[in-house]
Amino acid sequence: MYPRLSSMALACGLAASGMTFGASAQAQALDAAGLQAIEAAVNKVAPKMVSWRRDIHAHPELSGQEVRTAKLVAEHLKKLGMEVQTGVGGTGVVGTLRGGLPGKVVALRADMDALPVQENTGLPFASNAKANYLGKEVPVMHACGHDAHVAMLMGAAEALAGMKAQLPGTVKFLFQPAEEGAPVEADANGKVPSFGARAMIEAGALKDVQAIYGLHITANLPAGVVGYRNGPLMAGSDNITIQIEGRGGHGSSPWSAIDPIVAASQVVLGLQTVVSRQLNISQEPAVITIGQIQGGTRYNIIPDNVEMLGTLRTFDEGMRQDAIQRITTTAESIAASSGAKARVRFGPVAYPVTTNPAALTQASLPALNLAMGGKTMVIPKVSGSEDFSEFQKVTPGFFYFLGAPPKGKDFTKAPPNHSALFDVDEDQFPVGARSLAALAVDFLKRP
Repeated sequence: MYPRLSSMALACGLAASGMTFGASAQAQALDAAGLQAIEAAVNKVAPKMVSWRRDIHAHPELSGQEVRTAKLVAEHLKKLGMEVQTGVGGTGVVGTLRGGLPGKVVALRADMDALPVQENTGLPFASNAKANYLGKEVPVMHACGHDAHVAMLMGAAEALAGMKAQLPGTVKFLFQPAEEGAPVEADANGKVPSFGARAMIEAGALKDVQAIYGLHITANLPAGVVGYRNGPLMAGSDNITIQIEGRGGHGSSPWSAIDPIVAASQVVLGLQTVVSRQLNISQEPAVITIGQIQGGTRYNIIPDNVEMLGTLRTFDEGMRQDAIQRITTTAESIAASSGAKARVRFGPVAYPVTTNPAALTQASLPALNLAMGGKTMVIPKVSGSEDFSEFQKVTPGFFYFLGAPPKGKDFTKAPPNHSALFDVDEDQFPVGARSLAALAVDFLKRP
């Protein structure tokens, strides 16, 4: 369910596009003078963004544990004179900047959580943090750039706070916990506890908000280039759990048992045909991956059970439902053919497709192109997932990627998000903050 950009897919997509940057004939409400004011304000805070990012990077916190980061954010927003809510949807923070003129309400969002990854970047501010994850002590790293997201939104907040008197409306700054997913389970009634974006929504973070913008930094786009697309951008995600129930026995006499390991192996292979032979991938792509198999305790003992964990990624709700049914049927039928039983369930974590609505996309592109100096381009669909999609279910939302490969790194070969080697170019932070601030001001000024 985590956002990952495929450098190969992007390279192919960019090559196919001939590296032609976007342009739009539409007029934006934000003009060159307005952008110049935003840029000047953002540039003043650029050193702070680097400092904030390095501090957050050195002190990463797992999903739902973002206490230190939330405190840093809240204190900053309070110094800017904003109305600040803490503990929103867990450790979330919402800062409200009311402009000097009446108008609409727009939101900007950044996610705060890190991942259970052992950092191997060698950076002077590399993480040595450890935390508890699923009952185990694990290393923690900002391997997905959320440290940069927080720093850029803090920068955009300071820039916009400095022009408060001229703002025709209200900007909400949403600092979200648990985008990477919380280790939740359904209760006795089948209800899954809310976390991340959904929890913030339920706590009222989107009250009165008419549009929301967010970005994701990536090392797999050219530096200073925004990648976007209208419609489905990132896949919906469903966790898959398959329990194979057999009958244990001695490894020397498998005929006296029902081997769930063999059945599980056949199920894994059979699931490959769901995408390759059963779904119409000429309409939309799909991905099914089994990423974990657990079963057995000793080399010569056939166990009773095997558990498999995986993920389903889709870009269309109809295809998603079709895939869910086919995965279930395939697993149950293959297991039954060997005398075993398969129990298939999906969730408890499921993210919708991240979809940029056509109207908001087209209305936002002129200002985005202005802010980026025309360096915007349509990119291929991304099979990673984002719970920004939860916000988009409530109010129109536009999500995009910002290229920031480390200096000297080819963007097609740079370590991707979630890698222990993941890093980004800090010189792109003002670019990201400028784009967010520009989109917010443009939305407020549009009729």
